[in-house]
Amino acid sequence: MEKLNLPASKVHFTPLAVRSLWAGIIAGVLLGLFLKGVEYVTSLKVYTLLLNVDYIPLLNQLQLSEFAEFLLHLIISVLLALVLALIVNWKGTAWSIRTRLYFYMAVNTAVGLLLYPTTALSTRTPDLLDLPALLFWLTGHLLYGLLLGWMMRERIPR
Repeated sequence: MEKLNLPASKVHFTPLAVRSLWAGIIAGVLLGLFLKGVEYVTSLKVYTLLLNVDYIPLLNQLQLSEFAEFLLHLIISVLLALVLALIVNWKGTAWSIRTRLYFYMAVNTAVGLLLYPTTALSTRTPDLLDLPALLFWLTGHLLYGLLLGWMMRERIPR
């Protein structure tokens, strides 16, 4: 049997991509569990909001299971982790670990704040002016950023 001689860069992920993949999955799962727990205890539909695709053309035409919606959430989480890691490794060369951690927390809290208004596009999610739901939503995204930043705290050499 003939052996394939492919360049190494074509057959494996870089350490940054691998770390981003795992960090995105772990942080995404924990965000989902946090918001699912909040929804279970308080009846605030914050987990429903996390998985909501009512406002996305084409996806809103499909009958997706909770598992499929959660997989979409994890894909977004991994992509976000990778983009933020690329920014930190590109721009944050001289950033301390604390600065990188604050960056992840700030960006992910901002993402939560920017996504929250999509709740107005669905009847299944909290009211736009539901302050407790907003606070739990932002707390979840802040914790997601803290966890993601902690897992991605070390700069990855090029």
